[in-house]
Amino acid sequence: MKRSVLTRYRVMAYVTAVMLLILCLCMIFKYGFEKGEGLTLVVSQIHGVLYIIYLIFAFDLGSKAKWPMGKLLWVLVSGTIPTAAFFVERKVVREVEPLLADAPGVTAEA
Repeated sequence: MKRSVLTRYRVMAYVTAVMLLILCLCMIFKYGFEKGEGLTLVVSQIHGVLYIIYLIFAFDLGSKAKWPMGKLLWVLVSGTIPTAAFFVERKVVREVEPLLADAPGVTAEA
């Protein structure tokens, strides 16, 4: 497996998680203080598009790492739970790094 598969998953995991936190903050302002309805709509749509990209990259990583269906589903769903993607991403990297080291022709980066 190429390192780029893991890298693009990591980038999208962080981007999706940050956008979800921003969306949660917008929702608090929208429903708690009745401000920012337009911004909430824009942020929710951006998060939706980014989440779809995250799903594609996470599924690609999971299929190449040969994860069982339960693990793959947990990784896919973590993009919908605020802060979960940060923790799941760390765990995924620890599990996938040895697979990158075992791949022929792939050098391990520090």
